[in-house]
This record gives sequence, C-alpha cells and structure tokens, in this order.
Amino acid sequence: MTITALERTLCLTITVHGRPAPQGSKKYAGHRRNAASGRISAVLVEQSKRVKPWRALVTAATREALTGGHIGDVPVHRPPLDGPLAAEVIFTVLKPASAPKRKRTYPTTRHSGDIDKLQRSTFDGIADAQAVTDDSRIIHVTAIKTFPGEHPDALDAPGAVIRLYTLGEPR
Repeated sequence: MTITALERTLCLTITVHGRPAPQGSKKYAGHRRNAASGRISAVLVEQSKRVKPWRALVTAATREALTGGHIGDVPVHRPPLDGPLAAEVIFTVLKPASAPKRKRTYPTTRHSGDIDKLQRSTFDGIADAQAVTDDSRIIHVTAIKTFPGEHPDALDAPGAVIRLYTLGEPR
C-alpha cells in the first residue's frame, strides 16, 4: 500500500497569516520547586520567542475555519477530525532582502526554519484548537516552504495554507 493509493477527502482548509515559527529545542533555565508537591524539577523553555505567537495564530485561524455557521449569535463548530489523516502545508516565509528579486529562489537558510520544526509548531496549534482528536492521527504530510508569490499556493505575505484530509480505505 502506498499513500497515493489512499482515497482522501478534504475536510478542512486553514489559512494562517503571520510569520511561521519553528518549535524546536528547549534550553535549560534552572530548577524550580513545585509549590504543591515540593518536588524539584528542571525548567526548560522554548528557544524561539516566535513559537508562542505563531501557535496562537494557528489556533485562532483553525477555530475560525472550524466554525460551520451560527445558531443565532452562537457559533457552531465542527467536531474534531479523528482516524487517519493527511496534511498538506504550504509555508510562506519571509524572503531575505539579499535574495534575487526577479529570480525564483529556495528558502534554504536558517532564517526560514527547519520544515519539520515548522510542522511541529503548526500541528500543535491545530491540536490546541481541537480540530483533531490528537495530532498523532496525521499519518501523511506534504510540506513546502516557499517565498511569497513563488508557488501557486503561496500567500502574498508570510503565513501558511493548511489542508487536512481524512483517509479512506486503501485501494
């Protein structure tokens, strides 16, 4: 069975506007005592200060995409996706000022982030919005990093287009 042999159905499209941030390594920030249990544990903090705002943007955009209408003033949300899922993510990242203006280039610098760490922060934001029962349900991922206007699905400014698919039975 190959992933391409799976039947997939588009269930949710999320458009996030803002600068994608990679969720990666943690750095040691000392030890703290838990007031309730009295235990001492190491404190680890995210190295990138941009992760928290990016995840919040993804969560907000996902909640907006989940709204299936209103009953009066109350929004009606779709239930979380469950079962095997596929994700397609197009990250639009900032093009450096030093990059050629009229020539297509690839976002291969550290400034654009590692694609696997960009996925991690994005999928955690989707899970925070309760669009999926758990992000471990995503079994197939297609991800692209591109600059604005250099891919058919690229945004005009930094952000991401995320498509979530349910997967059917293998053919």
